[in-house]
Amino acid sequence: MQRQSLIEQRINANFSVNHLELLNESHNHRGGENAETHFKCVLVSPNFVGKRAVQRHQMVYALVTDEMEKGLHALALHLYTPEEWQEIAKAPDSPACQHKK
Repeated sequence: MQRQSLIEQRINANFSVNHLELLNESHNHRGGENAETHFKCVLVSPNFVGKRAVQRHQMVYALVTDEMEKGLHALALHLYTPEEWQEIAKAPDSPACQHKK
């Protein structure tokens, strides 16, 4: 869980976090659970107020650029303001991987 911890630390250091779920979904893909290659991130932060979806994604991806170069294959982002989260309170489920063997 080294990569997962690193991503969580970076998010907590750079955002005001109301809610954070960082789920290792690597077991749903070829690499297996220990690969730490596929994650789902649900982040609720007031830092997203007034930001468009692409801006929110850029803010988070900027924290993991180096990890993408080291084997992080996918980071599914579900980014909400506290008000948006209050309305839905649940991120969508991840789709099944078509390449799992």
